Amino acid sequence: MTIVTINADIKAKWPQGQSSYSPGSPEELAIIGIDLLVKELGTQAAQAFIGQIFEKYPADHMGVEDPLRE
Repeated sequence: MTIVTINADIKAKWPQGQSSYSPGSPEELAIIGIDLLVKELGTQAAQAFIGQIFEKYPADHMGVEDPLRE
């Protein structure tokens, strides 16, 4: 499995507040993205949106293949 690191500074604003995020991994970025989706769309719509993404991948998808490891 491939290791991905992220170097990003995210600033999000909405009528009730604002937040800053600095994710360092895909997992941290996903948590931030899901949190913001729920704030924007609500729980059910965010779940439906995320479900559309998972439909692209087979249930047993194991991540990006590294062609140098073959």
